[in-house]
Amino acid sequence: MRLRRLSATLWLLAMAGNALASPFYAPPAPEPDAPPWSGETELGFTHLAGNTDSQTLIAKGRLVWLTGPLTHSLRGEVRHVTQDDETSAEQYLVAMRERYEIEGPHYLFGFARWDKDRFSGYHHQITTIAGYGRQLLDSDAQSLSLEAGPGYRFDSVRDAEDEQLAVLYGAMDYRWKFSDSAGFSQELSVEATDDNTTSRSLTSLTARLTDHLALKLSHEIEHNSRPPESAMARTDLTTSASVLFDW
Repeated sequence: MRLRRLSATLWLLAMAGNALASPFYAPPAPEPDAPPWSGETELGFTHLAGNTDSQTLIAKGRLVWLTGPLTHSLRGEVRHVTQDDETSAEQYLVAMRERYEIEGPHYLFGFARWDKDRFSGYHHQITTIAGYGRQLLDSDAQSLSLEAGPGYRFDSVRDAEDEQLAVLYGAMDYRWKFSDSAGFSQELSVEATDDNTTSRSLTSLTARLTDHLALKLSHEIEHNSRPPESAMARTDLTTSASVLFDW
C-alpha cells in the first residue's frame, strides 16, 4: 500500500550502538572512542480487534563496524500490515554502506540497496550510489551534513519491461540537541532519474528518560513523482512512537 498512516501507537524495542546510523543510508562519523562493533535492532507489533481487525509488524536491524578510516554498515528492514485478514502493506529492504573519512570535515561514501514493496508497482529495485559528503556543523548542540553523488538503479517493474536508470543523489542530515534530555532531527534524501524522482523525509523528536532509555516520535514520508501504473499511490506515510534502548 503506497499511502498509509499507522495511527495506532507502535511500541518498538530498539538497541543502538554509539555509532548510530541514519535511517536512510549513512552512519555519521564515529566518535574517537567508538567501539569497533555496534548495532541496533527494532521490533514493533500492534494488534487491533473489534470494529477493526488489523496487525502491524515492523522489524529492523543494523550492524556497524570500524576498520581504520572506514565505517561499514549493514542493515535490513521488514514491514508487514494486515487488515481484516488481507495484506495492506509488505516491504523488505537490505542495504550495505561504506564511509571513508578524509582529512577535515570531508568523507567519501558508497552504498548498495535492494528493496521490495509489494504495492509500489515494482517487483524490486536495486540501487548503487557513490559520492562525496561534508560535515557543515559539528558542535555539542547541532550537527549538519550534506552528501551527493551519481548512481545506478535497476527497476523490475510489474507488467512492464525492466528499466535501467542513471541516478543523481543528494541527502541532508540535521540534528539539534536543545536540552540535556531532548533532541530533534531532520533527514532528507532525493534520488532523481529521467523517469521519476524519489524523495524521503524523516522527522523525529527524542526525549531521554534515563541514560539508556528514551521515547521517540517520528514521521516518515516517501514520495515517488511517477510510480508505475499499478502502484497504489505516490506517497507513503508512516507515523510512529517508539521506545529506544541504547548501550
